[in-house]
Amino acid sequence: MIKDYTHITDEELLNRFYESGNNEWLGALLERYTLLLFGTCMKYLKNEAQAKDAVQQVFLKAITELAKYKVTYFKSWIYLVAKNHCLMQLRSKGKVILKEDMPDISSQEDLDIADLLHKEKDIVLLKESVTELSEEQQICITLFYLEDKSYLDIANTTGFELMKVKSYIQNGKRNLKILMDKKMKGNK
Repeated sequence: MIKDYTHITDEELLNRFYESGNNEWLGALLERYTLLLFGTCMKYLKNEAQAKDAVQQVFLKAITELAKYKVTYFKSWIYLVAKNHCLMQLRSKGKVILKEDMPDISSQEDLDIADLLHKEKDIVLLKESVTELSEEQQICITLFYLEDKSYLDIANTTGFELMKVKSYIQNGKRNLKILMDKKMKGNK
């Protein structure tokens, strides 16, 4: 009998996994994102067999890594794991990473923030820094970068005016970059 987990949120499935250590909860979560991961891997690898293998490797990495530390935004995290895995495969084969394979970035500041978001080892440091932003900036940065919400979605969700959302994100990015730079220099 196949169990139906569609009524359980990602966060709840993760919490149940962390509390019980039962891989059934993690399996339900990974199953939910199989198509997203396959699509991501196909985008980069452009080969169905390699993409299927990559998805399996991402699953194994997820099982290993999630047992070691807690992830809050599973969808964003698993997407980044898949993307990084594919980029590493391409690099190891000597393939050049094209500009269109990089995130859609509008400024150097965006590139710096996106680069930080894509480095798994910096996630904890990034989350700490986000908590040091103003509440409005925290909310807007989290919704924009980690939940992939548009300015309009954020305005509708939070009740902030559209221009305020843009301002919170711009100022939040700048402040986050400053905080991250300080923390990274302090760790050297």
